[in-house]
Order: sequence, then C-alpha cells, then structure tokens
Amino acid sequence: GATKVAKANPDGYTLLLHHIGMASAPALYRKLQYKPLEDFEYLGMINEVPMTLIGKPQLPANTYRDFENYIKANAGKLNIAHAGLGSASHLCGLMWQSAINAKEAMTTIPFGGTGPAMNALVGGQVDLMCDQTTNTTGQIEAGRVKAFAVTTAKPLSKHKLLKDYPSLQEMGLKGFDLTIWHGLYAPKGTPAAVQTQLNNALKIALKDPDFIKKQDGLGAIVVTDNRVEPAAHKAFVASEINKLKPVIDAAKQFAD
Repeated sequence: GATKVAKANPDGYTLLLHHIGMASAPALYRKLQYKPLEDFEYLGMINEVPMTLIGKPQLPANTYRDFENYIKANAGKLNIAHAGLGSASHLCGLMWQSAINAKEAMTTIPFGGTGPAMNALVGGQVDLMCDQTTNTTGQIEAGRVKAFAVTTAKPLSKHKLLKDYPSLQEMGLKGFDLTIWHGLYAPKGTPAAVQTQLNNALKIALKDPDFIKKQDGLGAIVVTDNRVEPAAHKAFVASEINKLKPVIDAAKQFAD
C-alpha cells in the first residue's frame, strides 16, 4: 500500500492511512522501495494505541516487580510470543527485551497473527506477549491473561481497566514509550493548498464526538497535541525511525 501511494499521482485523491510501520519499515525491509521521510507529504497524526505487557495466567508473578524477579530467576527458560515479523507485538517485544537486556534470556515464538499468538498465551503454551490494548483488554478483563505494565510514558490514569497498572518507564525503563500510532499521508508533490485542505479536514474529524467515543472504546487515544500538524508529525516519525532501527538491526529480525 505505501509503495503504491508513494508512486501515485499527487492530485490529493490518493492518500495513505498508515501505522507505526511507517517508522519500522526502513529497518525491517532492507530493500524498501520508498523513503518514508522523502516520498510523502505528511498530513498529520490521528491516534495512538497503548500497549500492555501480559503473561499467561499460570505465571506466579502478580506485579511488574515480581515479574521482573521471575524473569531473572528463570533466565533461558521463558518465551515471548508475537503475531509475526513487523507486527505490533513483535516490535514491542523487541523494544522491551532490549530495554531490560533480556534478549538472551527468552526464546521468541512467532505466530501467523494475533489470534493464534493470544490463544497460545491464554492456553499457557507461551509465557509472555506485549500487544495493543485493542487486543489485550478483553483478555485482561476476563482474567484469561495477567497484565503487568503499560508501554506509555505515564500510566493510563483515565483508562477504566488499566489505570492501576504502572508504565514501564515508571518501573525504571528510562525513556520507554511505545504506542501503535496512525497517520495520514499523500504522495510527494501534492499541491500545498490541497495539503492544507486535507489537514484542516483531519483536524475537524479528530474533534468529532462520535469518532472520539469509538476510538476510546477501542482503547485508542485521539491525538490532541501538535503532532496533528504535518511538520510535527514528520518530526515524530523521524524520531520513531531512530528509536526502532537500532533495536531491529541488533536483533537481525528482518521481514525480507
């Protein structure tokens, strides 16, 4: 999709709605056919979805500190699942393992999608997973998995279910802040007047009460800061590329 839009006629009628893959693709794909920061006009950021670090229900730990100690005591015995290379759970697992220097202590188990990975976790076949709230809150609420922390910089104090869980940054992982965000883009060369019109339309849409309510129901947070502005969103994506690339390169887990 991104490659097609990058090469499309820049008339304002072909747009790209893309997630964190805009930032992870340069590292995951060594022969990427487009340049995220050069081949698109940035129209603004839409939302971001927090992630949660969860474990199988049989784990003896109930808090993140207990969980941390359990990992140290069982080095080399644990495994962490993800939904496939480049998935949200793959990126989160890589970032978290890198932050705690636990890459050698865990075995990574890839699955062909979130459903199979989550089923394996609920069934106790795998130990850990880190995934979006859109996929985890139902399982947490039903008691089918254990939750230990959220990946946002601060705890989700306004989230009905997750408000009492600490952030990984709060637990000592300095600077840890990972969400699955979405942004809007147009092909490079789209007229400036069209870009402005599209950005204005996006800002109106992001203030729509029904849209905000639906996003909230999915566990997503509608962007209200300056990242809705094209330049700020582009700067944010550049920072995400710089954050993700070293970790993916070090893990040598590529999608091509």
